[in-house]
This record gives sequence, C-alpha cells and structure tokens, in this order.
Amino acid sequence: MDQEKLGKVIEAAKLYYLLDYNQHEIAKLLGVSRPTVSRLLQQAKSDGIVQITIKDPTENVENLAKQLEQKFNLKKAVVASIPQYENHIIKNYLGEKAAIYLDEIVKDDDIIGVTWGTTLYHVAVELKQKFVKNAKVVQLKGGVSHAETNTYASEILYLFGKAYNTTPHHLPLPAIVDHVVVKQAMEADRHIRKILELGKEANIAMFTVGTVKTESLLFQMGYFTESDMKSLKGNAVGDICSRFFDKDGEICNESLNERTLGINLNDLRNKETSILVAGGPNKIEGIYGAIKGGYANVLVTDQFTAQFLLDKI
Repeated sequence: MDQEKLGKVIEAAKLYYLLDYNQHEIAKLLGVSRPTVSRLLQQAKSDGIVQITIKDPTENVENLAKQLEQKFNLKKAVVASIPQYENHIIKNYLGEKAAIYLDEIVKDDDIIGVTWGTTLYHVAVELKQKFVKNAKVVQLKGGVSHAETNTYASEILYLFGKAYNTTPHHLPLPAIVDHVVVKQAMEADRHIRKILELGKEANIAMFTVGTVKTESLLFQMGYFTESDMKSLKGNAVGDICSRFFDKDGEICNESLNERTLGINLNDLRNKETSILVAGGPNKIEGIYGAIKGGYANVLVTDQFTAQFLLDKI
C-alpha cells in the first residue's frame, strides 16, 4: 500500500473510531465517495491498523466463577460484576445474585437456614416469591442485641418466610453469652432445642462472613469482654454465625466458641448446600479461611474479590 493511501486509511480510521465522525462526514472531509470511506475503514481492520476488542463482563465473571470452582473445589461459584469496589455497592449486587441462585435451587420440603446482618438483608429484599410446598426457614444463630444495633434478623426471617410461603422459626437468643452454664440452660429449653435441631437439619444454609473490626455489626452488639477482643485480634480472620476462625479455618477461641449459641461450624460442612455470600477488601481473608475450613460449598462474591482469592497461594 502506497503512503498516500495508507495516510487516508489511518485518517479515516481516526475520524471514525476516535472522533465519532460518520462515513458521510468523512467522505466530505477527505474528498472521496462514501463507499470509498467504507473500503478504507475495512482496510484499516483487515491490516490490523484498527483492532476491536469487546470486553464482555458476563464472560469474564463466568470464567472467574469456573476458576473459583476448580481452585477451591466448590459446588458452585457465582460472581457479580460490580462497578465499584465499595461495601454498600457490593452488598446490593451480591444480594441480587444470591437471591437469584437461591430461587433456582429451592424446592419442596427444603429447610433453609439463614443468619442475620446487612448482607443477608440485601439478599432477603431481593427474594421473589416461589411456590414450594412444605419449605421451612430457620434462624441459624442468636441475634438479640445488648446494644441499640439493628441486626435485621426479624426482617430477614419475615422476607425469607414470605418468599417461600412459610412461617419462619426465630431463635430468640443472644449470639454469645457470658458463661457456658447460661448457654447450657438456654439449650435445655425444649422450644429452643427444637429450633437448634431444625437448624442442624437444614439442607440449605445461607450466611456471610464477618470481619474482626470494631465497626462490624457483631462487635457493636456488646457481646465481647476485653479479653475476648484481645484473643481475636491478630488471630481471627473472620466469623461465621459468630464463631471465629483463623486463616486455616480453625476455631481460634474455644472458650468464646463454647459460649456461642447457634449452629456449629462443623454442621455447615455437612450441608447439601452451604452458601457463603461475601465480598469486599475487608472480607478476603475471612472468605479464604471459611473456604479452607470447608464451611461453604457455594460462594457468591464480586469479580474483584474473586480475583484476589484466585491470586492467593
């Protein structure tokens, strides 16, 4: 191709692809016919002067999901494409994705165990009604607060129950008590025992992972003594159902764990479907520890968190 023609090909390409001129306008500027402009643009593509790349976010998240499933031996990974890596945005997107996934898998006679907190609240508000028979919804951990902090426990259970046409089973207890004997007395009550057993029987569990930070919901609820706080800082990477674990998924404060009311983490390992809904920079270590501990076989997260998890050795 001679230099004059090459110059016209490049000029036409710049006007069309960079400056948004239409072919008619380019023809007038270059003093050629519109079909000639069309041929110049075609030439620019065929010679590699113009290379068009289409970034399909849905394709990228599907690839990330497959990689997560393979690396962590997950039953299912769902990755949401989020516009910004900010907590309130992440929760909105994850809530929608988790609600869609749950809608796909819930069937007659399922027992769905749920926890509380803002992430689960975002899932609950996105749930659509599904007509299933004899489904049950049960609270997996205590949620009565010692402080004026909204756990969204009642709203979450109500919305889950409404979606699956059932009256939810509340666990009207604090998440953590001061003494083991207090916990034992509460668990001895036949009504409480029945709810705890139902949580254990649940074939679907949905939960998030909490952060070990003073601003997190659990830490605002007045459960922890100074010694509890000291034992968690530097060791724990997160909690599930108010049970704290380290980077390998091992319980890191047995004394605190023995004072915690609700499902044991070992029971989550035996669920048909245990769904962890979590994302964001503060939750990467917690998610990793939870998966390493085998507490979740389904992960709902965002594309940035997914990539951080895949990059971890």
